[in-house]
Amino acid sequence: MQQDILINWSPQETRVAIVESGAAQEVHVERALERGLVGNVYLGKVARVLPGMQSAFIDIGLERAAFLHVADLWQRPLEGETLPANRHGAPSKPIEKQVFEGQTLMVQVIKDPIGSKGARLSTQISIAGRMLVFLPQDEHIGVSQKIPAEQREALRGRVLALANEDVAGGKTGGFILRTNAEDASDAELAEDIGYLRKAWARIREGATRQPPTSLLHEDLSLLQRVLRDLTAEHTQSIRIDSGEQFQALMAFGREFMPAAAAHLQHYKGERPIFDLYSVDEEIGKALGRRVDLKSGGYLIIDQTEALTTIDVNTGGFVGARNFDDTVFKTNLEAAQAIARQLRLRNLGGIIVIDFIDMVQPEHQQAVLAELRKQLARDRVKTQVGNFSALGLVEMTRKRTRESLAQLLCEPCDQCQGAGRVRTARTVAYDILREILREARQFNPKEFRIVAAPAVIEMLLDEESQHLAGLSDFIGKPISLQAEGGIGPDRYDIVLL
Repeated sequence: MQQDILINWSPQETRVAIVESGAAQEVHVERALERGLVGNVYLGKVARVLPGMQSAFIDIGLERAAFLHVADLWQRPLEGETLPANRHGAPSKPIEKQVFEGQTLMVQVIKDPIGSKGARLSTQISIAGRMLVFLPQDEHIGVSQKIPAEQREALRGRVLALANEDVAGGKTGGFILRTNAEDASDAELAEDIGYLRKAWARIREGATRQPPTSLLHEDLSLLQRVLRDLTAEHTQSIRIDSGEQFQALMAFGREFMPAAAAHLQHYKGERPIFDLYSVDEEIGKALGRRVDLKSGGYLIIDQTEALTTIDVNTGGFVGARNFDDTVFKTNLEAAQAIARQLRLRNLGGIIVIDFIDMVQPEHQQAVLAELRKQLARDRVKTQVGNFSALGLVEMTRKRTRESLAQLLCEPCDQCQGAGRVRTARTVAYDILREILREARQFNPKEFRIVAAPAVIEMLLDEESQHLAGLSDFIGKPISLQAEGGIGPDRYDIVLL
């Protein structure tokens, strides 16, 4: 299936949409202010050594000096030398015997600055790729513990062979296989190895010609990751709406990913690039609970911390005589829509799908087959179970990043993320009970109720008799004040 990638760039935000069959399938967003420093490599200058703290302050060109602890100081032992090691495998010599003020060190940020604290650094450099992490100062091949044990040795052997292919003697550097390398081909692994070695060569070259405090390397931006991670064999075009970023991305692509760069195009159309396939409209829909199907049915998608539930409903159906066929067709369409919504919303973890009950087992199997077929196009690993005894389908989708809702939304300050608020009548009754409670403890001249307009209207209209009865019972006047800015289920009772 042909794929188009659209890139909408602005100084504050980069947005990427992957379009297949004329519809957005994935959306990626990166905001300039939210990019951290972790992974950046600098040519630092030692500003101060603190033997008492076994630490040093390193100037890397930021507002505050960064912090390097002896535990994060990497130093390879000399040949034949054996040194006691700390948790990172680094020698445990005192820091004052390893660094000195004014010294230049290649350092990498392992923790972003927080408040008044500067960034935390390490001198053990690691460069992350799509499937591998390169350790230029090491020689071992590590494998993520999340990869099944029976596959680790085979993967380790493949990477070792590929790493040695283009190295004529000398040191090859070490690698760690990430979890998404589990199903990688040799070609994909070799491409990642080539990119990582080129990146390390550029870092080393920069360290020899750039002044101290220079930035030597930073983790790829979303723009660059489009070429490394999102471009596939079936990508036919990558269109970007910024001429300046098109030139920068083309230069990066020609050096590191020439095959992907060949698809780059500068979009010069008058319409906003995301309007070409109604991407903004699709993003808006993906932030809602309900997804309408062409058949008249619909999905209800609820995302919680533990899992995501998807409920399939027929909506208006054709009638009882054709009900089985209607249910089957609706479930088939729902299977296609669910696979797309999982990608578009980037939903991960445990997902429970409640398809409409089907009487015929062959219908169930056909719906499962369609769901698996559609999920096969997902770049993220998924696993789908069979229908349970209760008619539910359980599946998992690997968590790779924040979901679209987590990225673009925040919990409502009125409902605190519950998705519901109390009715005006419920709040009115709470207020009446609270006034009775206050009247037993205090003796003001008057009680004033400050609440949302809907609550005040309820007290003035449908609950006016109860309000008047309470006023007579406590022997005090009760006045009302509507506040438009107050939450629908919040109120205040003022004693005058």
